[in-house]
Amino acid sequence: MEYAHLGRSGLQVSRIALGAMNFGDATGKDEAFEVLDRAVELGVNHVDTADVYGGPQTPDMNQGFGTSEEIIGDWLQASGRRDEIVLATKAYQPMGLGPNDRRLSAYHLKRACEASLRRLKTDHIDLYQMHHVDRATPFEEIWQAMEQLVAEGKITYVGSSNFAGWDVATAQLTAQQRGFLGLVSEQSLYNLASRAIEQEMIPALEHFGVGLLPWSPLARGVLAGRHPGPDAVRRASDGAQQQRQQLASQLTEYEALCDRIGHAPAEVAQAWLLHQPAVTAVIAGPRTTAQLEATVSASEIVLDAETLAELDRIWPGPGTAPQSYAW
Repeated sequence: MEYAHLGRSGLQVSRIALGAMNFGDATGKDEAFEVLDRAVELGVNHVDTADVYGGPQTPDMNQGFGTSEEIIGDWLQASGRRDEIVLATKAYQPMGLGPNDRRLSAYHLKRACEASLRRLKTDHIDLYQMHHVDRATPFEEIWQAMEQLVAEGKITYVGSSNFAGWDVATAQLTAQQRGFLGLVSEQSLYNLASRAIEQEMIPALEHFGVGLLPWSPLARGVLAGRHPGPDAVRRASDGAQQQRQQLASQLTEYEALCDRIGHAPAEVAQAWLLHQPAVTAVIAGPRTTAQLEATVSASEIVLDAETLAELDRIWPGPGTAPQSYAW
């Protein structure tokens, strides 16, 4: 397993991050323990979850909330491996029906962090991430809350997820004014079929030294190929099937290229991300140890310049703004 600095920080994380969104929902506790054990054995040291993971992610359903964190907490307690992993979680999503049970107010961040710590059965979170941008809360308030959590030893680093490029810039400039480190990472939707962030997000991340952690590397299974195996649940969703139909001609070329170079489409899609300079680590969400092992094997694939150029031809990116639309 290779490791890389998380953005401009001194922290090193495995280039494959274990995403735990499936824990408690598609993956039960026993199997989740197996996945976590195997991940550590393979050198994966970055475990990513969120307070809302483990169920339908809507508070009126009143089920599943915090289950992913609870499973990880039980595993940490049982395995004694807390110091072997970089533990990441997120806050923002509704965790109750009250008006302050969501978003990024200082009021909610304090309570959300403390609740995550209880579920995770630990005294600190290594990477605490804002799950979405909250433009109704000023960054002065957000950073004040984060600074307090750092001072109390409850969190170490701060990251974002699903921000726009200008949100990252605003957050970082505000943090700099306060003498605070600010963001070290951003989780964005990024894969061969979804390259919109190349216009403005990636240049912003590179400028401010923020590491990119792509989520949905397989585009909900669309990039997993024609025969992804019996465990590929998301690939069967209506949205994924519709996307496959829209991208049929590109997928045909893509899968033919994968056949020529002798690697599975899912492996090539993840390997391509790891060849992108802005990417620190790819967040994979395996439901089984077999899926985990396939993902880790993708991190060992080296794509030559000719293959990378062919992938760019099949899946063209938008280019960098403003050249992409104004020059």
